[in-house]
Amino acid sequence: MSLKSVDVPAGDIEQHLYAKRQRIYPREVHGVFAWLRTTAVLVLLGLYYGIPWLRWDQHQAILFDLPGRKFHLFALTIWPQDFIYLAGLLIIAALALFFFTALAGRLWCGFACPQTVWTEAFMWMERHIEGDRARRMKLDQMPWSAYKVGIKSLKHGVWIVFALWTGFTFVGYFTPILELALKVTSASTGPWETFWVVFYAFATYGNAGWMREQVCIYMCPYARFQSAMFDRNTLIISYDDKRGDPRGSRRHDADPAVQGLGHCIDCTLCVQVCPTGIDIRDGLQYQCIGCAACIDACDGVMDKMHYPKGLIRYTTENALEGVKTKLLRPRVIVYAVVLMLLTSAVFWGIATRDLVSLDVIRDRNALYRETIEGLIENVYTLKVINKGGGNSVFTVSIDGLEGAQVLSDGRQVAVAEGEVRDVVVRVQVDPVYLERRSSVLSFTVTSTQGRLSATEPARFLGPLAQ
Repeated sequence: MSLKSVDVPAGDIEQHLYAKRQRIYPREVHGVFAWLRTTAVLVLLGLYYGIPWLRWDQHQAILFDLPGRKFHLFALTIWPQDFIYLAGLLIIAALALFFFTALAGRLWCGFACPQTVWTEAFMWMERHIEGDRARRMKLDQMPWSAYKVGIKSLKHGVWIVFALWTGFTFVGYFTPILELALKVTSASTGPWETFWVVFYAFATYGNAGWMREQVCIYMCPYARFQSAMFDRNTLIISYDDKRGDPRGSRRHDADPAVQGLGHCIDCTLCVQVCPTGIDIRDGLQYQCIGCAACIDACDGVMDKMHYPKGLIRYTTENALEGVKTKLLRPRVIVYAVVLMLLTSAVFWGIATRDLVSLDVIRDRNALYRETIEGLIENVYTLKVINKGGGNSVFTVSIDGLEGAQVLSDGRQVAVAEGEVRDVVVRVQVDPVYLERRSSVLSFTVTSTQGRLSATEPARFLGPLAQ
């Protein structure tokens, strides 16, 4: 038998390789999980838009002050020297995500992910402007008219205003929001502030208004590697096919056992309310974001049919097969132990960190200078950082080099809390005490109250020993 080439139209090849997006019109649903999701959206959006306006001890409660090289997190100020703690907090957040995913699946995706939260907000605006699912589908199928243009323009106008407010708030975490508000009202924002407001607004508008489920299905990496954290004891949203199949419609008062049917009446409401458009009855799928909308929809149908709830429910693969679910298992224990140890270490480090930091920079314009009195002099710039010890006056002292002295004009420096103060210090040594060209000494700054202290080593350069 010979193989013959077959000419396939280019359009057919493209149709096989690329699936055209089918517009999803999620149906509004009510129930326990819908209430929890709405509550989470309101709380998270309230925190996001409200926190920048809070004040804490003469500064914005949360402010990532990049020009000042310090991050304010309420009472905690993180300096460049403390970035290890910020990295630790981010690692804790990642480990917490892994821990809760191993326990209860995609709780983050369904209730707290920014994509989910802002998409819920955009869909709420869409429903109030265009109507319910049936009306939105009918509107999109209508030919363009003045009415359709007006409704669509109103919806996108509201979306854009909300997205711009989101971008403005985002930049308000990096530029003091009161200052930013004055700049916006006077049209005097800088190029970078303008860029990030517009960019973040565009990203919000595009992701939550247009792309929606496409972000979760194709762009989010978490959907791809989440299965590595799942096992047969992980809580997932599942359809009980043993109870639900065979599916089929029936009268309200019909006995499914007599008709040879399961409890699923094949109403497809679980599909209609799904924001990613999947059919949960086909089994666990990576597109499922764990929002539990299908549970609320199915429980409502079960109530109307007078069947027990839970045809679609949070359960585990083992529970569906009649095997006991194990809550404590190796991966959960490992995540919990590592999370507990890392959290304890980070918070212990923050609680016991030095409240004053010292950096020493030697003047590199000259290796050393010989004074009229024949002393060898080195010049240093001390950066004294008062991280949280209150307004203090620090005394500068040196140690480790015999005969060295700090000139009186550089012995004391006043540093307010949260301030970085540069002070130029000159150190002089009689050359008879210099046994080598490079000697080690250390600078110490001590508050006059004696509560705060920091020490930093440095090098003192001089001529070759005679």
